[in-house]
Amino acid sequence: MKSTLIILGSSRNDGNTREIAELVKRKTNADFINLSDYLINYYEYEDTNREDDFIEIIDKLLQYDQIVFATPVYWYSMSAQLKTFFDRLTDLITIRKDLGRKLNNKNIYLISCSASEVEPLSFDIPFKETSAYLRMNFIAHLHVWKRNEEFSSELSPKIDKFVKIILEKN
Repeated sequence: MKSTLIILGSSRNDGNTREIAELVKRKTNADFINLSDYLINYYEYEDTNREDDFIEIIDKLLQYDQIVFATPVYWYSMSAQLKTFFDRLTDLITIRKDLGRKLNNKNIYLISCSASEVEPLSFDIPFKETSAYLRMNFIAHLHVWKRNEEFSSELSPKIDKFVKIILEKN
């Protein structure tokens, strides 16, 4: 089993969230998936979207013990790319239960990025509740912010602490 995979969901391939995700990737020797590189259709009750890339991503994800989701904060919530991915997790409890069961005991982490020092009050709830429902372990959330084109120097210890938690769980 491989150690850590970072899944980026953002509307900008070279944005602030990508910058932080790449930093964490380097410090943890993680692998990386950018959801924008894949076609993931919206969840449908009729299951007509089986030809997209969702299961391909899940097959990759299942090779790892630890998953880090990275998203900017858009209107107090995760990005549309990541929300679509999360909605499609429903496939893993309906039509692909065989894959859904393999999520059990995976460690989940969250990176969020915004212009505000404080993430929205309930931003991490969908991640925590989804993890609990799928019997995964939500471990830690790193929220970072960028103002005037620079990350605050006070973020360095926060990032290092987050990285340390990931490395200790390896």
